[in-house]
Amino acid sequence: ESITYTNHSPDQLPYLWVQLDQNVRAKNSDTKKTSTSSLGDSISFKSLKRMMNDFDGGFKIDFVKDEKGNPLKYFINKTMMRIDLETPLQSGDRFTLNIKWWYNINNRMEIGGRSGYEYFEEEDNYLYTIAQFFPRMAVYNDVEGWQNKQFLGRGEFTLPFGDYKVSITVPEDHTVASTGVLQNPQEVLTDIQLDRLDKAKNADQPIMITTEAEAKKIEKTKKIGTKTWIYHAENVRDFGFASSRKFIWDAMGVKIGDKTVMAMSYYPKEGNPLWEDYSTKAVAHTLRSYSNTTFDYPYPVAISVNAASIGMEYPMICFNYGRPEDDGTYTKRLKYGVISVIIHEVGHNFFPMIVNSDERQWTWMDEGLNTFCQYLAEKEWDVDYPSRRGPAYKIVDYMKGDKSNITPIMTNSESIFQFGNNAYGKPATALNILRETILGRELFDFAFKNYAKTWMFRHPTPADFFRFMEDATATDLDWFWRGWFFTTDHVDISIDNAEWVQINSRKPAVEKGKLKAERDNSESFVGDLRNESNRRNTVVEIDPSTKDFYNSHDPLNVTDIDEKNYQNYMKKLSSEEKSFLDINKEIYELKFSTHGGLIMPIILGVNYEDGTSEKIYIPAEIWRFKDKTVTKVFFLNKKVKEFVLDPNLETADIDRSNNYWPPKIIESRFSLFKEEKNNSKNTMQKLKK
Repeated sequence: ESITYTNHSPDQLPYLWVQLDQNVRAKNSDTKKTSTSSLGDSISFKSLKRMMNDFDGGFKIDFVKDEKGNPLKYFINKTMMRIDLETPLQSGDRFTLNIKWWYNINNRMEIGGRSGYEYFEEEDNYLYTIAQFFPRMAVYNDVEGWQNKQFLGRGEFTLPFGDYKVSITVPEDHTVASTGVLQNPQEVLTDIQLDRLDKAKNADQPIMITTEAEAKKIEKTKKIGTKTWIYHAENVRDFGFASSRKFIWDAMGVKIGDKTVMAMSYYPKEGNPLWEDYSTKAVAHTLRSYSNTTFDYPYPVAISVNAASIGMEYPMICFNYGRPEDDGTYTKRLKYGVISVIIHEVGHNFFPMIVNSDERQWTWMDEGLNTFCQYLAEKEWDVDYPSRRGPAYKIVDYMKGDKSNITPIMTNSESIFQFGNNAYGKPATALNILRETILGRELFDFAFKNYAKTWMFRHPTPADFFRFMEDATATDLDWFWRGWFFTTDHVDISIDNAEWVQINSRKPAVEKGKLKAERDNSESFVGDLRNESNRRNTVVEIDPSTKDFYNSHDPLNVTDIDEKNYQNYMKKLSSEEKSFLDINKEIYELKFSTHGGLIMPIILGVNYEDGTSEKIYIPAEIWRFKDKTVTKVFFLNKKVKEFVLDPNLETADIDRSNNYWPPKIIESRFSLFKEEKNNSKNTMQKLKK
């Protein structure tokens, strides 16, 4: 391997760091030493085999030399190799080094991993998905200097951009799928394949380059010669490829801007009919959808490869799981699982292959943003698409979970609890809430698209993303980033009280009339009710002389004094002030509280007595002085039947029971079962002859 490294920083570099990610599978790796395990009462053979594996993995470095062939000093620290330079590499200068290396390819189905091989025992064939297969340069940036955090297996990759020229020598009957553009198609493809590939460029449906019948024939007749496939890839951060004699291959052109991108799929016969029907169409759809959400896809090709039990991404190529049953049938869940994993992994071309965030440090910056875009693409595939992540209500169970088993989004990739919810689901939900509720679609879409365009082929940090979204929307989102990304708080806003308030008109007849009605319609005390049907005559009934003025006086009767006071009051008021006394509004005072620590806008649904409804949006800034309880008065045009918080499930509120006023009876269900006798035999019965 020959690497030419250019120092684009203003600093001089006395040494270079090279990543040796295959060392994660070395026998003495920290990953193996620190992985926890337990046996319990039982364990599967597969699990025990994985625990006991003594696979001899990791890079074997034969030499490191400069371009003149002189040995270079180097030191290997686990998954990182430091190369010491005789003279520091100055800003703007370049340095070429040559590394000779090799490693044993792992059986991915036995010991796991993002790359390796899958063995098909029935026909003695292999499907290789090869990645992290060469020593790769580490990133030197203006934030951390060298990003040389050790690779433990979860926190993925931080990589610089470069141009690649790669030659891949494989058995002559293998088909190779790879990052980059094939440079020697006439040498490795048949005339029929070349013709089909040319037709596929302008096709609106996938064209078979290698049919299933052809692939079945090839996988049975193994050839002993070799072919070398040569690929060039420009401005990519990584390189991966797949190789097998089992591959069926289809392709179609996708118009993106003023370019035609080739969407292609490679899969064994075991993937059909799912892969023939959906893979390349899902690739094409992803390119169109993501290009609309972010920027036009800049690479010439996008490939989806079927490999069991994996979903992994590299520039222009990804490896995706999902195969039907042997009879070709499949579940609804599998169908949408295949489409979703293809959308997701192809989508990674945008994040982090082009918007090149630091995966080793921040998983959410690519997985979260990508999962958000995936949700948008899924809804453009089918309005009823069963998306697993994205909408606010789908994160509720996670948000209300045991806080000792939850970490903030802004947690290093190696230390995250509940990886999928934390790094995929929660940030995708947060972006959805920003788009639908906090900013609105127009503001959000503008900001997100321009963030992606601005940081193409660069290395953004979380702070860059946060700042850009605020700058492009003129919105202070500090409260949002703090709550959603730096804490494990949850949303739980309640309506504590609601009062229907009427303005006192000061008109004696009107106001005293209301008080009379309240008095006459008030509930009766139980003792008074019983006295009415069973009591003796009272003193005043027996002796009328005990009565005086107050026995017949009703304080709620209108008097001349009341009228005079009213007239004097009205004389002091301006015409505008008088108009307020007759205001034609229904006035309600509501009290709200937050219980989960995470503030959000108050979204108040109002259901009126006449059957109509409306939604009132109150920005989160209402909590800026009192972050626990606030009170607000509403002047409405009609009488209200019910107030509902978050009526359209926008905020991930974890407790719906306190979102209603008047409080609502929450419906639930339980099931009945019939007890049945246990008919299993006891030991005496089993052994009785």
